[in-house]
Amino acid sequence: MFPPIPSWDGLHPIIIHFPIALLIVVPLIILIGILVPKSGRAFLISAFILMLIGTIATFVAVSTGEAAGELAEHMNNVESVLEEHEELAETTRSVFAALTVVFGVILFAPMLFKKELSRVITIPLNLAFLLFYGSGVVLLMNTAHQGGRLVHELGVRAVMTSTTGTVSNLGTETNKPQKSDDDDD
Repeated sequence: MFPPIPSWDGLHPIIIHFPIALLIVVPLIILIGILVPKSGRAFLISAFILMLIGTIATFVAVSTGEAAGELAEHMNNVESVLEEHEELAETTRSVFAALTVVFGVILFAPMLFKKELSRVITIPLNLAFLLFYGSGVVLLMNTAHQGGRLVHELGVRAVMTSTTGTVSNLGTETNKPQKSDDDDD
């Protein structure tokens, strides 16, 4: 039997790792694309596809995070970290949306104009892009760090329905074993 599917606000811990992993691996694939001239274009297109999927996943992650954040707001001592995490997440989403568009232009504009750029132009252009992308990765890591603080330092948990039908709420323990009549005090 499969575990129950979490509600939208409970999906955040599951969803969030996809954009992090995808967006962090993209620069490596771009570097391979730069260094391997014969199949470089295929690597660059692969990097773009992963960047696009990762960026779309940031939109889903922010949406599930906003839903989870509404529940976390009711916990003590999380307001400042939660607010910073939310602001960083929205900025990260916007930065990677812009980076994806820019990389798409770098990659596909020559095809639209039917003019292939030489490696003398594409290598520095892609390396310059990677510098900007590196800033986005630093922002992504800061966002992830603040989310990690919420979970590991402040005890924020997602709302999950257990297989017994009880609900485990943010930071509360509603799934404690019930005391039976046979237990001693």
